[in-house]
Amino acid sequence: MSSSIPPVTKAQILAEALPYIQRFHGKTIVIKYGGNAMIDPALKEGFARDVVLLKLVGMNPVVVHGGGPQIDEWLGKLGKKGEFIQGMRVTDAETMDVVEMVLGGQVNKDIVNLINKHGGRAVGLTGADGGLIRARKMMVTDALNPEAFIDIGMVGEVQSIDPGIVQLLHTQNFIPVIAPLGVGKNNESYNINADLVAGKVAEILRAEKLVMLTNTPGVLDKQGKLLTGLTAKQIDGLFADGTIHGGMLPKIASVLEAAKNGVNTCHIIDGRVEHALLLEILTNEGVGTLIKSR
Repeated sequence: MSSSIPPVTKAQILAEALPYIQRFHGKTIVIKYGGNAMIDPALKEGFARDVVLLKLVGMNPVVVHGGGPQIDEWLGKLGKKGEFIQGMRVTDAETMDVVEMVLGGQVNKDIVNLINKHGGRAVGLTGADGGLIRARKMMVTDALNPEAFIDIGMVGEVQSIDPGIVQLLHTQNFIPVIAPLGVGKNNESYNINADLVAGKVAEILRAEKLVMLTNTPGVLDKQGKLLTGLTAKQIDGLFADGTIHGGMLPKIASVLEAAKNGVNTCHIIDGRVEHALLLEILTNEGVGTLIKSR
């Protein structure tokens, strides 16, 4: 397809990217990688190339990944069906074993190998590596009884993140790839929603951008229309009137918190679009919802 683009047009595209490369040179970009972009072979290859390109032009990408479909596939082999409450996976001991195997092993290593295949220098991490993610047990509020809590098993929330190992990897031109697994005070493992981890990592690293790849065009209003530009205050309103609900709750909540805590811009983009990452960061035309801190 690229061979059909006239050379002058290619040069214009590269020239358009220059001011963005200059603006974000040396800046940290935290990318939550999930959805179809993790499953479709062409999108996977494109994502890896895009991350390598961002690194080569001087940015510091950090990848935080999910792996829901892969976890569900393995649970199915065990005769188990995934259960979710308020967007969080209910995680008993058997499910936790699967989560650790799939996220910390299979998925993380696949992403690392793909980035390295395209010329990057990726290093896979979990919350246990270097004490990266300390976690505590999460309890969710019962929607029918706000004063009651629901125990969803070995699901954690981020207690603290030590940025040292990520910062060290940056100085050596490595690309960190983080699996959303945390460690409790008694060295127990916790499954943490990848959106929440990505948001906290962006906050702690004082990232320039937090980019969430999703299976939707972005944040939609009640009529299904894409909302391209929002402030943190407007997001609060969308929570209040019920526009944001279900599986989007943890995603938007983490983006909102990041925007309120120093991350300059947050992006929720359509990972089903080829090269969505480059389109959002290096061109005038975005492919999702931009959320500004103020």
